[in-house]
Amino acid sequence: MRLRFVALLFLFSSLSAKPTNVLFIAVDDLATSLGCYGNLVVQTPNIDRLAARGVRFDRAYNQLPLCNPSRASIMTGLRPDQIKVYDLDAHFRDTLPEVITLPQRFINKGYFVARTGKIYHYNVPASIGTDGFDDPPSWQRTVNPRGRDKIDEHLVFNAEPARKISGTLSWLAADGADEEQTDGMVATEAIKMINEKKEHPFFIAAGFFRPHSPFIAPKKYFEMYPLESIQLPYTPKGDRDDLPTAAFAHNNPIPHYGISELNCRRALQAYYACVSFIDAQVGRLLDELDRLELSEKTIVVFWSDHGYHLGEHGGIWQKRTMFEQGTRTPLIISAPGIEGNGQSCSRIVEFVDIYPTILELAGLPVPNGLAGKSLKPLLNNPLLQWDGAAISQILRPADSRLKAPVMGRSVRTHRWRYTEWAEGEQGVELYDHSTDPLEFSNLAINPTGEIKERINKLKLEFRGKASGQVPSSPFNPSRL
Repeated sequence: MRLRFVALLFLFSSLSAKPTNVLFIAVDDLATSLGCYGNLVVQTPNIDRLAARGVRFDRAYNQLPLCNPSRASIMTGLRPDQIKVYDLDAHFRDTLPEVITLPQRFINKGYFVARTGKIYHYNVPASIGTDGFDDPPSWQRTVNPRGRDKIDEHLVFNAEPARKISGTLSWLAADGADEEQTDGMVATEAIKMINEKKEHPFFIAAGFFRPHSPFIAPKKYFEMYPLESIQLPYTPKGDRDDLPTAAFAHNNPIPHYGISELNCRRALQAYYACVSFIDAQVGRLLDELDRLELSEKTIVVFWSDHGYHLGEHGGIWQKRTMFEQGTRTPLIISAPGIEGNGQSCSRIVEFVDIYPTILELAGLPVPNGLAGKSLKPLLNNPLLQWDGAAISQILRPADSRLKAPVMGRSVRTHRWRYTEWAEGEQGVELYDHSTDPLEFSNLAINPTGEIKERINKLKLEFRGKASGQVPSSPFNPSRL
């Protein structure tokens, strides 16, 4: 009789337990320029607060450092080579029309699933206020705010007037309040959804457009970073001498776009201002979860689509590189009942791991065939031994420098980064992160002895497993 009572009690508690909510926060073009990632200049108290109550992944890598491919990979749990998305124009459903995205998994389990702002690709700023390059089956509701930043675009300063503000160093210290900007409106709309569905399990995605260029934020955030205190990254003399031509993106072929040092510092100031502006919006979301007493019932995932260059390597800006600054990306996960909350994790993880991780944390089945693996073991023990290696890639179009399109592929292990361009025909790079974390010295130039042997080992593993249908565990780090 007692056993039957215990069994009934367990069944009742299981049935009455509410599903875990998900708040999925995406930030466009965000480097690891955050206080919790060790940046001593940028002020990000709210993102730091999230990191303090979750797990910060210090070595998380995107699969392709460009908006559309990266987001498509994250949302499908598949690699660019599997969905055949390498640029801004292809949609993953062109290749895999029946693929089930991460939010669709939650729709199928009875969750309220909605988006506000940029989760899939948008042309920024042209498509703000529209559905962009969205995926309708992924959502039950979408909201596309259009703020004052769109109205005031004619006020934006463009350091390269011959090019569109979407891909240049351009900025505006805006008048008005946070809530008038598109990203302020994104936070407002997400808060409305959270309140509306606070008694119902939800998957709510809030996608912020900044700090994608043009760098637009209210003036008060610019004032946080006096121009005289802004310094460009250090680059040793001759840093570019040992780099292949394909290492540099076609849209940033010359250092700093050829613009003045002053304007570069002004651009960096504007970028930092946007980061702090977005941090404030993240704070509004976290505050609302706290106010509604939902923080202990909600998985919060904070990510950017890729890294971002801010003048490193003698003047690289924006994305599209295989360097650490382009492939390494912020990732913070906070979840109820996780033993590792408040810690950082230095293991190598990939963005294809996000999909299975969120499903497992929410107690949903993890399907076979995904490219990544759940990070829940690392969330519970960030120091766990982890056989991790990350593969990133980028496609260079043919231009005046390259006679034909060139695919670059890079593998990041705990110690090494190895990169091949056109399977080595257009150049090879090797960096030892134990002695050269900023990747200044390309060891693949005239290698001898142990370095040559290391390249050969990486090459055999890399070529066999980084192209085509990549298995979920592409490397055995003990061999590398």
